[in-house]
Amino acid sequence: MRKALFLLFQLVFVLSLNAQDNIRYTTCNLNMRSQANTSSEVILVIPQGTSVTIDEDCDCKWIPVTYNGQIGYVSTKYLSKEKTSIKVPYSSPIKYYTNSSGERVQSPTHYNSPPSGATALCRDGTYSFSRSRRGTCSHHGGVARWL
Repeated sequence: MRKALFLLFQLVFVLSLNAQDNIRYTTCNLNMRSQANTSSEVILVIPQGTSVTIDEDCDCKWIPVTYNGQIGYVSTKYLSKEKTSIKVPYSSPIKYYTNSSGERVQSPTHYNSPPSGATALCRDGTYSFSRSRRGTCSHHGGVARWL
C-alpha cells in the first residue's frame, strides 16, 4: 500500500511538471492564425501576458496553441516560459472592452511604437486594436493611419 501511494505521488508530480511545461506566456498582443504563416487569417488576438497551452515544446517558428477553447498558430518568438510584467507607458493599466461581436479587445493605448496586434494609430497618439473599421478611434480623434 505504501509503495502504491508513493508511485501514485510520483505519477501526479510528473504529470503536473509536464502540464507546466506546456504553458507559455505571450510577450505582446499576439495574433492567433488559422495556419502557420503571416498571410493566413487572424482568428483572434491574444492579449499580452496571457497564458496559452502548447502540445509540446519545439524549435520551430510556428506552434499550435489553445486559448479560450480555440486552436490556432502563433509565432514562437512571441512566447515565453516565464510570465513577464506588462510594460505600459505612463503606468496606466491596459483596459479592455467587449466589441459588438462579443470579443474582448484591448482599448486604445499609448505605446512608443506600433505594438503587435494594433490595427490603427488614432489621432491622439494611441494605438487601436479594433477588429472592424466602423467606430475605430471614434473617441480618440479618428484614425490617423491604418496599420
